[in-house]
Amino acid sequence: MKFKIVADSAADLLTIESVPFTSVPLKILTDQKEYVDNENLNISQMVDDLSKYKGKSSTACPGPGEWLEAFEDAEYVFCVTITSNLSGSYNAACVAKEEYEKAHPDRNVCIVDSLSAGAEMTLLVEKLQELILAGKAYEEIRETILAYNETTHLIFSLESLKNLANNGRVSPAVAKIAGILGIRVVGIAQEGVLAPQDKSRGEKKAIADVIKNMKALGYAGGKVLIHSCQNENAAKQVKEQLQQMYANASIRIGSTRGLCSYYAEKGCLMIGFETSMM
Repeated sequence: MKFKIVADSAADLLTIESVPFTSVPLKILTDQKEYVDNENLNISQMVDDLSKYKGKSSTACPGPGEWLEAFEDAEYVFCVTITSNLSGSYNAACVAKEEYEKAHPDRNVCIVDSLSAGAEMTLLVEKLQELILAGKAYEEIRETILAYNETTHLIFSLESLKNLANNGRVSPAVAKIAGILGIRVVGIAQEGVLAPQDKSRGEKKAIADVIKNMKALGYAGGKVLIHSCQNENAAKQVKEQLQQMYANASIRIGSTRGLCSYYAEKGCLMIGFETSMM
């Protein structure tokens, strides 16, 4: 195997076409159950369980051994991780890279810290897939994907921040705002952390604020991936409004998997987009 793409499960992907790929699962933990974010996870059931659960919950990232196993015997590995500012997944992948390259001096592993999660990570994986299928060499792919990462962004709209607050990802004061009188928190991934931008009353206003923030970050018709947790109606509204403005834009709708469904919770939108087309 010459090339392989590996990503942790915050990328909302299980498989891709035509290029070897492995999703390395993160885990969601409660006092009662462990949810492994792989193909066997019933996400709807997990979301329902957690909505009723009153205790503490947390997440666990893959260890170096899990990353090493995912690398298999590829000559060139491209590895995409959730932001290093919110998880130890990136550090574990770096340890695995060091061990892998020490054991195989003729092989190379490129670790891409997405500084994000969800749909923006999906964009990075799909760009790697495109470059590999185009027959590009390892160094060119490496340089291109790191540059591409500078042109992608993540916008989110959240109905609840309970789990983010419980895990110290946002302040309890910010978390209390979400859900009060229908307020949604609209924000961006900024330098690898979640940065709230607007407190939007109602879904219609949240969608308007999502598009406003996309434009402020430089969106002008590039590729868009809209992932939601049980909120496809809002995802369709965002797509329709964007296509009215940018008729030729490539816009797809998908779903969050376990890790993103846990943190962003039911009703969320997580939107990855390009600000320039490479």
